[in-house]
Amino acid sequence: MSNLAKKYCLDANVLIQAWNFYYSPKFCPSYWDVLNNLGSAGTIFIPNMVYEEITRTDDDLCKWLKVSSIAIKDVDEKVVQCLQAIYAANPIHISLVDNVKGRSLADPWVIAHAMCENAIVVTKEEKVTALNASRIKIPNVCDNMGVEWMNDFGMIEKLSISFISKLQQ
Repeated sequence: MSNLAKKYCLDANVLIQAWNFYYSPKFCPSYWDVLNNLGSAGTIFIPNMVYEEITRTDDDLCKWLKVSSIAIKDVDEKVVQCLQAIYAANPIHISLVDNVKGRSLADPWVIAHAMCENAIVVTKEEKVTALNASRIKIPNVCDNMGVEWMNDFGMIEKLSISFISKLQQ
């Protein structure tokens, strides 16, 4: 299967960090054009929970996402079954969501949607390796569930994306 035929399910942090830091549209608008093209081609998508997480804040990223070509996947019965499988596979998977602080609410849905679509999870999170950690991260659950994952730089490399820079006059 070619790399373009693979699907990639994006975590919210991939878009948020890129927008706020290293791929700001102020100096790297082509990154956002590429994401739109990948969205139009059906190569990347986000779960509805990720969309809701990003659009809760009325900022420029929210405005961009609302008109982007990135598919937003709703929860259906198959996704719910995948989510149930995630929680049934290992009791520690419940710690993926921080219910106390109300964080990471979309994380299990990112994995469930990826499982359902046979997609690769793209996240900025890194695997937790400390044995005494009270919470785990998306990569830990992906590994436990046999779901491929990578960060956005890995996706860029896998899709053979390159950017050209120029000095604005």
